[in-house]
Amino acid sequence: MRTTRLVFAALAAVVLLAASATAASAAPLPTHYRHYVALGDSYTAGPLIPLPRLDPLGCVRSTSNYPAILAATLHTGGYTDVSCSGADTSDMTQAQSVPLGVNPPQLTALRPDTDLVTLGIGGNDSGVFGTLVGTCPTLRASDPTGNPCQQHFTSNGVDTIKAALATTQRSVQTVLAGIHARSPQAKVLAIGYPRIAPESGYCPDILPFADGDYAWLSSVEEALNSAIANAVAADGDASYVDTFGPSAGHDACAGGAAWINGKDTLLLAAAAYHPLARGMVGMAGVVSVSSALAPPGRRDRL
Repeated sequence: MRTTRLVFAALAAVVLLAASATAASAAPLPTHYRHYVALGDSYTAGPLIPLPRLDPLGCVRSTSNYPAILAATLHTGGYTDVSCSGADTSDMTQAQSVPLGVNPPQLTALRPDTDLVTLGIGGNDSGVFGTLVGTCPTLRASDPTGNPCQQHFTSNGVDTIKAALATTQRSVQTVLAGIHARSPQAKVLAIGYPRIAPESGYCPDILPFADGDYAWLSSVEEALNSAIANAVAADGDASYVDTFGPSAGHDACAGGAAWINGKDTLLLAAAAYHPLARGMVGMAGVVSVSSALAPPGRRDRL
């Protein structure tokens, strides 16, 4: 009888341990962050990627953009996305008028208990992106194999597009300071812009820049990302997440692997020259594995 009781006790212990292990494996991962706020422009908002939020509709902020994917991946306790298409650094502290409404100053979404912030901003400052996609395709016909757009924006040997990025850097640094002031405990990640043009080759039917302007477009993007990274370095309390390098091979010319749409707006897919749904998935993946994201002691959970 004593032996039988010992056997039953041992079996009961094994069953209890197995049940505990099963329950632990079925339990969701502990919340990484209590309150996540996403700030940014259209490369964060994801215009025309289904489905849009209605707050306000004019921001064409997708419910499937990279902040939404990141929030779900991290099991955040709370999540607020105030990114808005067309935003620049000034819209972080002032209201942005959009079709069918107004987007409040984005920094007003921050709270003292906000502990994660992503910021994707800078491409619209000085009209950089809008100027490039609005001008370069119109110049291709004048010199299809040359670099007419680069020449157009070069004055007395100065690249006027890149020269404006010094102001962008200062503005991004000011935004970072504003985030820290409102959410002093937050981990702040400045997200770079993904690659639009391929490292080699051309696809004028999709990206109608002159052949020689492809490399220049990439160099402008790299300079913009450097301005953001330099702002982060000067800030000292934020981190920069590079998406340009990881998006190599996923440019607008990459067909089914493309993260970025080409010149044609695709209803319920992507605005022209903006991220596709797979691009948002890709960017979320890059951010989610970034060492800058993991709280101390939690890197194994990512």
